[in-house]
Amino acid sequence: MNKLIVSLLLTVGITGLAHAAGDAKAGQAKAAVCGACHGPDGNSMAPNFPKLAGQGERYLTKQMQDIKSGKRTVLEMTGLLTNLSDQDLSDIAAYFSSQSGSVGAADPKVVARGEELFRGGKLDQGMPSCTGCHSPNGAGNAAAGFPHLGGQHAQYVAKQLTDFREGNRTNDGDTKIMQSIAAKLSNKDIEAVSSYVQGLH
Repeated sequence: MNKLIVSLLLTVGITGLAHAAGDAKAGQAKAAVCGACHGPDGNSMAPNFPKLAGQGERYLTKQMQDIKSGKRTVLEMTGLLTNLSDQDLSDIAAYFSSQSGSVGAADPKVVARGEELFRGGKLDQGMPSCTGCHSPNGAGNAAAGFPHLGGQHAQYVAKQLTDFREGNRTNDGDTKIMQSIAAKLSNKDIEAVSSYVQGLH
C-alpha cells in the first residue's frame, strides 16, 4: 500500500512540474523562423517536418529544451535554439499550442490495421493501446506532456516510431515508454498506425 501511495505522489509531482508560463503573443514573433519548416501557424506542409499547431505547450517546451541541450538530436534544428532563453522557448510553445491543427487522410488500405493497433495495442505482446496516453481522438494529454498525434504527418510519425524502436531517439523519459512500445512494432505496423494517426481527429 505504501508503495502505491509513493508511486501516486511521484506521478502527481512529475506531472505537476511547473514551467515558465508562455506568452503566445510574444511567441508569434519569436516563432517567425520556425515557420520556414513548420508553417507560419504550425501546420507544416512538408511531411517530414512535424505539425506543431495545437500541440501541448508542455510537450513542445520539453522537446525544444531537449533539442537545445543535445538530449534529442534533430539535425535540421542544429543551432536554431542555441541563443533562445527558456522564456523564449515557452513563448514559442504557447504560440504553436494556441493554433488549430490541420488533419490529413489515412490510407484506406491500412486504416483498419492502424485503428486496431492504436485502439487495442498488441496485448499478447504486452503492448498497450496508444489511447491510454494519446487519448482516443489523438488529442494527447497536455498536462502530462503526452503529445497530440491526431492529424500529424504519417511520414513524421513513422520516422519517430522507427527511431524509438532502433534507439536513435531516447528522450522519452527514464521509463522509456515509447522505446518499449516501438520495439513491438514491425515496419508494417508502423506504416499502418502512422497512416491512421494522420487521419485521426
